[in-house]
Amino acid sequence: MIKITLPDGTLKEFSEGSTPMDVAKSISEGFARNVISAKFNDTTVETVTPLTEDGSLVLYTWKDTEGKQAFWHSSSHIVAQAIEELYPGVKLTIGPSIENGFYYDVDLGEGRSISDKDFPKIEKKAIEIARGKHDFKIRSVTKDEALALYKEQGNEYKTELIENLEDGTITFCDHDTFTDLCRGGHIPNTGIVKAIKILSVAGAYWRGDENKPQLTRIYGISFPKQKELTEYLELLEQAKQRDHRKLGKELELFTFSQKVGAGLPLWLPKGAALRERLENFLKKAQKKAGYEMVVTPHIGQKELYVTSGHYAKYGEDSFQPIKTPKMDEEFLLKPMNCPHHCEVFNFKPHSYKDLPKRFAEFGTVYRYEQSGELHGLTRVRGFTQDDAHIFCTPDQLDQEFKNVIDLSLYVLNSLGFTNFKAQVSVRDLNNPDKYIGSVENWEKAENAIINAAKEKGLDYVIESGEAAFYGPKLDFMVKDALGRNWQLGTIQVDYNLPERFDLTYKGSDNEDHRPVMIHRAPFGSMERFIALLLEHTGGNFPLWLIPDQAIVLPVSEKYEKYAKKVLNSLENDEIRALLDNRNETVGKKIREAEMNKIPFMIIIGENEEATNTISVRKHGGEDLGSISIKDFSDLVTSEINSTLKSF
Repeated sequence: MIKITLPDGTLKEFSEGSTPMDVAKSISEGFARNVISAKFNDTTVETVTPLTEDGSLVLYTWKDTEGKQAFWHSSSHIVAQAIEELYPGVKLTIGPSIENGFYYDVDLGEGRSISDKDFPKIEKKAIEIARGKHDFKIRSVTKDEALALYKEQGNEYKTELIENLEDGTITFCDHDTFTDLCRGGHIPNTGIVKAIKILSVAGAYWRGDENKPQLTRIYGISFPKQKELTEYLELLEQAKQRDHRKLGKELELFTFSQKVGAGLPLWLPKGAALRERLENFLKKAQKKAGYEMVVTPHIGQKELYVTSGHYAKYGEDSFQPIKTPKMDEEFLLKPMNCPHHCEVFNFKPHSYKDLPKRFAEFGTVYRYEQSGELHGLTRVRGFTQDDAHIFCTPDQLDQEFKNVIDLSLYVLNSLGFTNFKAQVSVRDLNNPDKYIGSVENWEKAENAIINAAKEKGLDYVIESGEAAFYGPKLDFMVKDALGRNWQLGTIQVDYNLPERFDLTYKGSDNEDHRPVMIHRAPFGSMERFIALLLEHTGGNFPLWLIPDQAIVLPVSEKYEKYAKKVLNSLENDEIRALLDNRNETVGKKIREAEMNKIPFMIIIGENEEATNTISVRKHGGEDLGSISIKDFSDLVTSEINSTLKSF
C-alpha cells in the first residue's frame, strides 16, 4: 500500500500502482470526470501514471491554470498531427502551452507557407482527429531509439533537442498514429477537446537565435466547449478594439519610427503631457512619503554593471558596450537604475540616524530585445522606470516594506485597477545558480516579504522560481476590464547589492553595518503601464489624467466669441479644454469628439449665450442639460477628487 496526501491534508491509502485517476474516483465519480491533469510530489504526471511511492497529489480540472496548460499542450499535439497530415514532409520542432493557448513551430520546407486562408482546413482536420477520442500515452525510449527515429525523418531540430538530453530521461507521447518527443503533462484523451481555433501565424527563429533557420509559428487555442471558444473570440474582438497600439495612434499619444529605431517610442505632445501628469501624481505622493528625487546618467562604465551582477546576468540582452578613444574604456547603456543609486548612497558616510534614505528617479533604461519580441509599448528597447531604492536598517525593513505596499495600493486604486492579487516571488531551491547572495540573506528577505503581505491583509500566492537574481519580490497581478492578468508594480528586498557595493552606515555602537535595500516601482515602466491603462480603460482615462477633459463646440461662428470666453473660464479653473471652431456641423464635431474619447462636450448656441450658461453632453451620450460654467467646473473638480484621494 502507498499513502497519498491530498491538498486539504487528507491522507488516503491505495494499492501500489494506483493512478491519479483512481484517486480522483475515490473522491467522487463526478469529480473524476472533470480531472484532466495531475501533479505528484511537485512533478507533472499523466492521470494514468502508476504511483509507486508515498507522496502528495494535486488533481487539476479545466478550471485550474495547470489543467488549462495540460489541455493546451495536448491540443498542440493534435494540431501538429493535423499539420503533418496536411503538409507531408513538414518538420516539427516544439509545441508548448502558453498563457492563453499554445503554439507549434514547424519547418514547412522551401516554397510552402501557411496563411489565415489555411486556418479553417487545419481546424477541421484537428477536430476530426480530436473526435477519435485517442488516448495520450507516454513511453520511455533510449537515446539511440529517439535519434534513429528523427534521423530517419531528416528532422535536424528534434535531433538537436535529443542530443542535449540524457539517456534514460527521454519520453515520447503517442496518440492515434502520431508520435512526438515530449516530457509529458497531457489530458487523458483527445475527445476532451471540443473546439480548436488557429489564431495567427508568425515567423520564429529556431531556439530564438536569429542566426538559425526561421520557422513558422502557428498559434492556437482550444476549449472543452464550443460556447467557451465563442466567448473567447468575442473577448479577442474587444481586445482588438482596445489594442493600445490602435488607440495610441487614434488619440495621438505616441508613435514609432524606423529611422529612430525599432522598440524606441516617440511620445507625441498629448502622450508626453499624460506621462507628465502620471509622474507628477507619483512625485507628489512620494514627497509625502519622504522620498528624495535624484537623476543619474543614461550610461555607465561597464565595470559598474559587472560589480552589480547585471552584466553577468543580462549582458547578452543589453546593447553592446560603447568603446571610447581611451584604451580598454567601455560604457554600457544603462540596463538598470539600481547600481547608480548605490553610488548615490555612497556619496557620503551615513549614520543609522540618517536612515532610511529613499532615492527616487524616473530613469530611462535600455535592453536589447529581439526584434520579433517587440510589441508596441509593452515590449520595447528603451523605457522609463518609476524607480526608487530605499536604504534602511534591518529593524526598519518591515515598516518600510509595508509603507511601499501602501503607496503601490494608492497608485493602483487611483487608476482603477481594483481587481488584483499579490504574488510573492521566491527562489527556485532546485536551481541555486540562478541567484547571487547567501542562503541566509535570501531566507531573511523572503520571510520579510511574506510577513509584510500577511500583516497588510493582501490576497497573495507564493511562486517559486520567479524571484529576481538578487532578491525575492512582491508583484501585483492585476486583472483588467477584459479579465486578462498583468503584472503591475513590484517591490523587492535585496541584501546582495549593498554587499557588492560595500554600502555601510554607522550603527549606534559606532561600528559599520550593512543596510538593506528595497527596490520598488509602482508603475513598473511608464511605457508598459500606459499601454495597459489604455487597454484597461479603452482610452477612457480617469478624468484627472485624460489629455483633454472638455471640448467647446459653438453651433456657428456667430457664437465663437462667447465660446472663447467659456474656454478661458474653464482654463482659469484648470480644466483642460479645447475649442473646435471649424466650419462643420455640430453633429460631426460631436462624433469626432466621441471618437477622441473627450469626456465632456460643451455646446454653445443662442440660448447659452443669452443666459450665460453652457449645454453639456457627456461622452457616451448622456445629456446634462444647461448649467452655469461654475457649476460645470465644480462638477469636474468633484469627480476628480472622488477618484484621486490624497495619499
